[in-house]
Amino acid sequence: MKSSEIKKVIEIPTIWKNMEEVEKRLFEITDSKYQYLTKISQHLINAGGKRFRPLVALLSGELGNKNYSKIVDAGVAVELIHLGSLYHDDVIDKSPKRRGVESANIKWDSTLAILGGDYLMAKASELAADNLGNDSVKLLASTYAKLVEGQTREIELSFNTDYGVEGYMEIVKDKTASLIRTSARLGAIASECNTPTIEAISEWGLQSGIAFQISDDILDLTSDQEKLGKPVGNDILEGTYTLPVHIALEERGESFLEMLDDIKEDAGKINYLLDVLKDEKILSKTRKITKHHLSESNKALDLIKDSPVYETLLKINEYLLKRTY
Repeated sequence: MKSSEIKKVIEIPTIWKNMEEVEKRLFEITDSKYQYLTKISQHLINAGGKRFRPLVALLSGELGNKNYSKIVDAGVAVELIHLGSLYHDDVIDKSPKRRGVESANIKWDSTLAILGGDYLMAKASELAADNLGNDSVKLLASTYAKLVEGQTREIELSFNTDYGVEGYMEIVKDKTASLIRTSARLGAIASECNTPTIEAISEWGLQSGIAFQISDDILDLTSDQEKLGKPVGNDILEGTYTLPVHIALEERGESFLEMLDDIKEDAGKINYLLDVLKDEKILSKTRKITKHHLSESNKALDLIKDSPVYETLLKINEYLLKRTY
């Protein structure tokens, strides 16, 4: 998902004006009295990115009283949680690059990358406590716990093929969808929406978040290295088996399992495995699951059909499906 593409989907000037405020606040909030820490913690902020999660918070904020100061801070808080988790992910994965620049663990070292991630998350909590209220602090804390649970479960199951589609979906709900759900929820809470509206936009965020991850799984197979920013099929080589892998296991059984075992010994065989995963039957089944979650996401919006952002939320889901082709 490129920033230029998402701007064509979200054609609401107020959102982009508020995104400019989110960018400013990200730098303000992470400015430490120790400039060395500031440099580390702002490394990925400077690298840019889609800022999908704060965009979701700003969109959900349009459903209530439009107190933009609080809504912007909701967007900043979720982005700080996301960025902090990326620092930690890069240490875990020993990633050399992130968003087209050296990852913090390479530019500095793993210890400083972890501290930078910790700092960003601490600033998110501080911001929420100061400006968003206790319920928001609890929401961010519980969400980060889910991120940790999802990441831990994924590592525990590295190179494991037994947990199947259902187990994969549980990991996705925790590791990816939980923060997108929280982004939607936090923006609605900041805008003082009523409870039914908060629940509706939260469900939209959860289901769209699942679809967001599955579409990334497909792109990990069908894009080139330059677009991905990492080698194609890298997740598989690291033992992270995405949805198409689990579907291929259901479809091809023992023969595909043998291919997975082979690339543990010889990573050069990954291209043969990718050819199998790009089979139209496997991609079609993967897209079918994506469509199901996007349909559930759209249903959740029935309550807010009169909202000015209703059509935009539908367009986001349409875009998430379109990017899988």
